[in-house]
Amino acid sequence: MEIKRRKSKIIKIGDCLIGAKNPIAIQSMAKTKTSDIENTVTQIKQLESAGCRIVRLAIKDASDAAALKKIKAKVKIPLVADIHFNYRLAIAAIENGADKIRLNPGNIDKPQEIEAVIGALKSANIPLRIGLNSGSVKDAGPRKSPMTDKLVAACMDYVKKIERLKFDKIVISLKANNVLDTVEAYRKVAKLCAYPLHLGVTATGSPYNGIIKSSVAIGALLLEGIGDTIRVSLTDNPVEEVRAAKCMLESLGLYNSSVRLISCPTCGRCEVDLISIVKDLEDKLAAKEYKRFIHPLSIAVMGCVVNGPGEAKEADLGVAFGKNKGILFAHGKIVKRIPAKDCARILLQEIKSNTPRL
Repeated sequence: MEIKRRKSKIIKIGDCLIGAKNPIAIQSMAKTKTSDIENTVTQIKQLESAGCRIVRLAIKDASDAAALKKIKAKVKIPLVADIHFNYRLAIAAIENGADKIRLNPGNIDKPQEIEAVIGALKSANIPLRIGLNSGSVKDAGPRKSPMTDKLVAACMDYVKKIERLKFDKIVISLKANNVLDTVEAYRKVAKLCAYPLHLGVTATGSPYNGIIKSSVAIGALLLEGIGDTIRVSLTDNPVEEVRAAKCMLESLGLYNSSVRLISCPTCGRCEVDLISIVKDLEDKLAAKEYKRFIHPLSIAVMGCVVNGPGEAKEADLGVAFGKNKGILFAHGKIVKRIPAKDCARILLQEIKSNTPRL
């Protein structure tokens, strides 16, 4: 089954193309103070290494805006300036090299302010993200309207204001703090315009809750073909946001990861410490020393004889465990028996050897 993507306008953010049939881009946000250039650059590089393609930075004051220029000189990934309350900071961020500006219609809505920012965007030839959140959305319709309707009405009202200024390099996000409002808002706006949509749920909370909420909302929309960029917002290290987003896209066949790891949940039939084995393998695959050896393949690590041999045969590389030992498969053929304690090491050797069977 292939997901049929919504037809959306192509927008260029730095060197990243989004919209239409372009790959869905993973986005995150640095959690450092932007004027702390050293730590911000370090975090951006960590995010890029994890698979992030666009990074948003909070621009709270003039020092943050000025820091953009020095940060851009040290990183390759496109940078989005997140602006609230003060439109002049948007103009300063544009002058210092931002690749996209995010405005919140809830706190920058005066016609002269919008016009000034759009003028600067036109001159720099960079796009705008209209980013609405349930916590700051203003009523654009009846005061007692549902949150979904408030988000969509406020969004389209802002879009019309900007279109009247002859500007259409627009990306839209409408994030509520619950799954149902978020999904319905995106469904509605997807029918009203062809601009790319940045998906996410706002204020999701702890990593456990946040990943579940985000997966349900973003996953539902992606299955319907809605969405061009995504962010999994977590109260956690932003690298974990990227890891969660990659896993989400991989599960839908929307992200070409080098390695797809398949493992069983374990049960009373399992006679090895499969949880530790899989964790060890994941950690080693993520290490820089192995990244240059990894090429696209699936690896199955299975704990018992029920589904183990079948899954291991179907994968490029697979191990089906019995008691303390497992059978190593490569493209459906048995290679040898291996001890459980050496599973990760042997699988990595197989990857690094680049033998014809891989």
